[in-house]
Amino acid sequence: MKIAILSCLLASALAFAPAAQQRTSTALNYDINSAFGVTVETGNKCPPLGAMLLEDTDERALKWFQNAEIKNGRVAMLATIGYWVQKMGMHFPLYLGPSGSNSFHPESADTWYLSTSAGITFADVAKAATPFDALGMIPAAGWLQLLAAAGAFELTAWNRQWNEERAVPGDYGYDPLGFTKRAGGLESAELKQLRIQEIKNGRLAMIAIAGWLSEESIPGSFPVPFHP
Repeated sequence: MKIAILSCLLASALAFAPAAQQRTSTALNYDINSAFGVTVETGNKCPPLGAMLLEDTDERALKWFQNAEIKNGRVAMLATIGYWVQKMGMHFPLYLGPSGSNSFHPESADTWYLSTSAGITFADVAKAATPFDALGMIPAAGWLQLLAAAGAFELTAWNRQWNEERAVPGDYGYDPLGFTKRAGGLESAELKQLRIQEIKNGRLAMIAIAGWLSEESIPGSFPVPFHP
């Protein structure tokens, strides 16, 4: 009976499968090994997995992956800082918040609640035993606010990168310190060097936060002896 059912399912799937077509390889219209971000760490060549993913693609696909790497790297760099802050028993100063609150002294003269319904204060989060415990304190409404903020940032980035057709991946028009106002802008020698440093630091941060979270979940799983 099971064989008959499997046969029927297979026949149904094959009925909707596209006809087999011979794949023709299309040469890339750009040199993947000269893409911005390919550095000496990989022998000045795109890693095999990246080359496979970008096979038969155009420069827009490359730009999409570059944007994804830069954004994930920026998030990972913030995550590593936040991880250290929580592990050291610190928290970011609550500016404009209750008096007496600072990085090493989360208690304050007046209780400042993260969630009044759940009875969770910012001081409770600062004193959480692990980063996972701190995350677990965030109420559902807080996660919804985080997702809404992240979605707004993502939509803004998409609009500025693709609809406004900004040429440089990671350029979302936010430059409060005016770095891009120098001669040459993002293509100047100084900013190219800084952009490469950002990409490299982001790659390292992605590896670090993945390893730390693995160690937090499964003690001993991180092969490096030192970790926060």
